[in-house]
Amino acid sequence: MWEERARKYSDNTALVFEDAAGDVREFTYSALNDEINRAANLFLQLGINKGDKVAVQLYNSPQFIFCWFGLAKIGAVIVPINTQLVYGECKYIINKCDVKAVVIEEEFLPVFKRIELDDDNLVSNILVTRTVNTELSGVINFDLLLSQQSTQLEKLVPLSSDDVVEILCTSGTTSRPKGVEITHCNLLFAGYYTAWQTSLRADDTYLTMMPSFHIDFQCNAAMAAFTVGARLVMLEKYSARKFWKQVCDYRATITHSMPMIVRTLMLQPVMPNEREHCLRDMLFFMHISDQEKLDFETRFKVELFNSYGMTETLVGLIGDTPGEERHWPSIGRPGLSYDAKITDENGDEVAPNIVGDLRVKGVPGRTIFKCYYKDPEATAEVLTADGWLYTGDKGYVDERGLFYFIDRKTNMIKRAGENISSSEIENILMSHPYILDAAVIGIPDHIRDEAVKAFVIFNEGESLSVDEILNYCSENMAKFKVPSLVEIRKSFPRTCTCKVQKKLLT
Repeated sequence: MWEERARKYSDNTALVFEDAAGDVREFTYSALNDEINRAANLFLQLGINKGDKVAVQLYNSPQFIFCWFGLAKIGAVIVPINTQLVYGECKYIINKCDVKAVVIEEEFLPVFKRIELDDDNLVSNILVTRTVNTELSGVINFDLLLSQQSTQLEKLVPLSSDDVVEILCTSGTTSRPKGVEITHCNLLFAGYYTAWQTSLRADDTYLTMMPSFHIDFQCNAAMAAFTVGARLVMLEKYSARKFWKQVCDYRATITHSMPMIVRTLMLQPVMPNEREHCLRDMLFFMHISDQEKLDFETRFKVELFNSYGMTETLVGLIGDTPGEERHWPSIGRPGLSYDAKITDENGDEVAPNIVGDLRVKGVPGRTIFKCYYKDPEATAEVLTADGWLYTGDKGYVDERGLFYFIDRKTNMIKRAGENISSSEIENILMSHPYILDAAVIGIPDHIRDEAVKAFVIFNEGESLSVDEILNYCSENMAKFKVPSLVEIRKSFPRTCTCKVQKKLLT
């Protein structure tokens, strides 16, 4: 792929990187392929061979791209690590995935030096990138070593499209992370699929602020852009204050979003030229209320493109079809090469408009993930031999074949025989003008199975009493959905994509 792109789109801009300070670097397709080859040669020099695992804990940066595709070219396997993870979490992934070397930011060095001292340590090389510190001992300066490499790939490693190219760990909002095995074919397919879904062309600019270690960056942005020879604008960090200006300044034609981004953008002062952008679509993932969607689209003159996916599905495999009518709040229909159905607890398909378990079908190692790394039991729990994947989500399908997402099964609360969606209660709570954010969980109740507990964060300068919150709930939802307990918080524990880590709420 990269050799072909470098030939066909040689002088076209492949990557624009803007760091947190606002400094910008650009790479043509030819130049980016050169850097990828340098990285491949660097890893070969360090004894990294086909099948070896290399972890990277990096903020958004060109170095992530170099490592991602450089390792792929020699048949090695990248293991991206969330930049928020600390010692115990990093060590778990390092050991679980049999990692041989790591490429990290300097600030993470104490964590990996500590791992290096552990008796069960497997890491033989620690490489540090984007550092100006020349006094680092016992580690390798990645950028310096990279600059010394040839731009011509020094060893051609035989590869199959079925070879694993990446182990991407799940976010672990409800349990320990699982290692999702992704093949070369998976990444290539994801690029073609998302390019189809977004009608992406070589003259497009895809702006992304999603973290590079996440599936949304990799398969919903980078692979799609590079597949068609488009320009990828990669922001080091999301800034609500700067983001919409960046959309306008870079003349982005495609970007993506999530509830936190929608809400923080709405809190920014109105800019005189904020509707004078080039966006034709803004991909959107997860839940917001109908009113939030209307307010956002009206203010910014942009349409949200709703879809559904997860790490194991690579892409938004259920979504609206390019060029056709949008069906909000539906998540759409299964896209090309995919299937989906709603089932009961026994796996039997249910009638339209009945809430059940969402199952999707693809080809393992091709259109969906291959398996969980060294975890055949966990793989067998969710994936059948013929490619049906149990998502763990609740939804329903209507008579037109349109699918609707209700909630994660783990977010469904069972209260005295009634199924309650925590997302539904959260959206109602956040419709109050004083409430900025809300999270709802089920807690054990010896009489009613589970009780509903709500956590709320107020807008700056605002407050409500618990009784006022409960009264608002009583006025806007059925009695059995009204929380039994309310706790006021200043913040929530979150994953890298700003999902609330409900397992840490009690």
